[in-house]
Amino acid sequence: MRVLVVEDNRNLVANLFEYFEARGYTLDAAPDGPTGLHLALTQDYDAIVLDWMLPRMDGREVLGGLRAAGRSTPVLMLTARAELDDKVQGFRSGADDYLTKPFELPELEVRLEALAARGAGRGQRVLQVADLRYDLTTLEATRAGRALHLYPAGRKLLELLMQASPAAVSRERLERALWGDTPPDGDMLRSHVYELRRSVDGPFATKLIHTLPRIGYRLAASDAGDGTEPGE
Repeated sequence: MRVLVVEDNRNLVANLFEYFEARGYTLDAAPDGPTGLHLALTQDYDAIVLDWMLPRMDGREVLGGLRAAGRSTPVLMLTARAELDDKVQGFRSGADDYLTKPFELPELEVRLEALAARGAGRGQRVLQVADLRYDLTTLEATRAGRALHLYPAGRKLLELLMQASPAAVSRERLERALWGDTPPDGDMLRSHVYELRRSVDGPFATKLIHTLPRIGYRLAASDAGDGTEPGE
């Protein structure tokens, strides 16, 4: 997932980068409103984290400029302004979600995941990586024109991996997508990834699903940095 952080607090930005990059996210940062708006209009992001009180242009002005340009990128306002009237103003300015400081990083992560999934639903309904295609409407997956048999867990994992491609997706994020906050005992994720690999990669010379030890998995045509574990 690619996320733009528009925030002038350097320590907070550093914390966000440390947390999210370790989980396979790609982050860009802007220290003021005009820079944030420029990046939001010229680059493609899955979600934007936007502070309200920014130098040179506040968060609501950034939102207004973004929506006036016809961009529907999901935006989460992350601000210390916690009054109800502030939240109402934020949503009326075009925000999709609103989180007040101080906050917990895992909560921000799950909110961003929900926004990105909602944003994907607004637009692209067919995901494609190399010769692998997955139709989010019919739930049909094919590779090189050949239909793939997938179990429900495999379809969910495939959707997340393809949406993030070529970035990695953390084990924690994949487990949360399958089981919420109560994953089962044992390494059930590894078993589901193994089954997904059998369908997606088994009959083909080029492998698309790669393991990044201690991080998670990525789906991409390139195997750079792959460290596939035995039996996966």
